[in-house]
Amino acid sequence: MQRQKMILFNYGQIDEPYFDGEKGTAAVPKSIQALIQDRVYRIDDVGLSDSSVICFEDMVLKIEKEGKEAECEYKTMKWLEGKLTVPKILCFEKQKGVHYLLMSRIDGAMACAEEHMEDPKELVRMLAEGLKLLWSVDTTGCPGWNGLEQKLQLAEQRVEAGLCDMESVQEGTYGEGGFENPAALLAWLKKNRPKEDPVFSHGDYCLPNVFLKGGKVSGFLDLGRSGIADKYQDIALCYRSLRDNYSGKYGNDRYAGLDFKPESLFDALGMEPDWEKVKYYILLGELF
Repeated sequence: MQRQKMILFNYGQIDEPYFDGEKGTAAVPKSIQALIQDRVYRIDDVGLSDSSVICFEDMVLKIEKEGKEAECEYKTMKWLEGKLTVPKILCFEKQKGVHYLLMSRIDGAMACAEEHMEDPKELVRMLAEGLKLLWSVDTTGCPGWNGLEQKLQLAEQRVEAGLCDMESVQEGTYGEGGFENPAALLAWLKKNRPKEDPVFSHGDYCLPNVFLKGGKVSGFLDLGRSGIADKYQDIALCYRSLRDNYSGKYGNDRYAGLDFKPESLFDALGMEPDWEKVKYYILLGELF
């Protein structure tokens, strides 16, 4: 749930910023302070990102530790201007190992909002249209590659550094009937690497990252994992997100009784599912 409390911006200090995963304060760069001034804000805690997202009435400030994903998001958003509906960059700063990205707000509501979840057939139609919009982008000059070569290299780094969560994963990933540990999963992913069909990929095409309004996609958020990758990078995560949101995995089981099958995504896309690829990309996602 998003916290509804509205608080005055405290002279460049955020109450709960991202700062190596610990509570604390981070001074916001003066260039950004000049733009946000004394606007009221709320902290958006929807999703599983490590960043802090501060929502103002007409803009959003995303704060996260300096890294590849933060840099990719900034570069991709600049490149996508005029190609796809994404937030407009208002200011971008790096300071003491932290990225500050101030951007415009997108109209509409998240795909996981109640108004959309209550009509699953219409929701799936719009999500399928969103996927087709992504795939229609001409990838010439795309600043990022997020294919399996890059993903598996990064996954290996995460496994070696002990950064892979074994708790907040899909049921059956580890333990009886699953993999012994992240290293075993990585070995399987390397051995079973599928052929790729490259397109422009969002990289994390889950319901909170897609905004909808007036029966169509109004914009895309969280592009830190975007770039050229296989179609099933987005298809698999969209399928998983639909399945988990409607099954009540995130604590809201009000939609569990609806006559909905996540497989309907493929009907909306007009394609036969490749379940081996769906399985592969969902498992790959467990290492991130």
